[in-house]
Amino acid sequence: MREADLQTGRRLAIVGMCASAVLASLNIAVGLSVQSTSVVATGIELAGDVLASLIVFAGMVVASAPADARHPYGHGRVETLAAFVVGLILTAGGLGICWNSLHAIGDRHPPPSGLAIGVLVLVIVVRGGMSFIKFQVGRRLRSASLVADAWNDTVDILAATVALTAVGLTMYDIDRFPAADHFGGFAVGVIVILIGVRVFRDASLELMDTMPDDAQIARIRAVAQEVPGVVGVHKTHARKTGFAYHVDIHVEVAPTLTVAASHEIAGRVRSHVRETVEWVADVLVHIEPAAEGATRPVI
Repeated sequence: MREADLQTGRRLAIVGMCASAVLASLNIAVGLSVQSTSVVATGIELAGDVLASLIVFAGMVVASAPADARHPYGHGRVETLAAFVVGLILTAGGLGICWNSLHAIGDRHPPPSGLAIGVLVLVIVVRGGMSFIKFQVGRRLRSASLVADAWNDTVDILAATVALTAVGLTMYDIDRFPAADHFGGFAVGVIVILIGVRVFRDASLELMDTMPDDAQIARIRAVAQEVPGVVGVHKTHARKTGFAYHVDIHVEVAPTLTVAASHEIAGRVRSHVRETVEWVADVLVHIEPAAEGATRPVI
């Protein structure tokens, strides 16, 4: 992982925190002043984003630390844990928004003003740009926490759109849609819960050492097969640790080779896979004897 890429991810997390803080303050202040449940709910969700972005930033900083004696696989799992916590925050925040919105359904107040529309449109525009950039950078870095933060921004877009619709209905006809604003706040909470569960699930799969997809495994095997002296590739396992994968691979060589020659081939496989497959951090190679006659020349 290049340091420049990591710096980009960290800068995005910082920008996300600042943007969330400004948007949350605006939405909560405006929502309270115009008595709009949907706008206040959106502001509360944005306030949770400040904490989420802080967790993402901290996770990326710690995850980029080099391996040491107590952490031979590096500190990448901290980054996955950050995504896990973001998922929990989203889910808990969504439940709180739903509860407060339903609790206020019986309340009657004047319809919100056009100021509520303005702050919600601002949220959609800003979050749309942030979400796009974070998805692009997060997927390039293979950063679970940055992608989780991008989903968090997507939640904000959906939440603001729902709130905008609810506020619009209430402003259009308060007598026909007296509870639209409160139901809008509830809908925002449901959206937050759904995205939170998705982020939580994805992070949990990484923590459980879920294998990469078949195409990724096939690429590792194909690259290993390119090394002279490799007769075949047997088992191939991989687990994600932070931004990259650690691979265990069983390689078949001619049974007549010496231990030293087999060890040299294993070293070539390790180096070739690490240099060729950019998302592989390290490779553990296990040597097995191939079937008699199924040999390739050792160069």
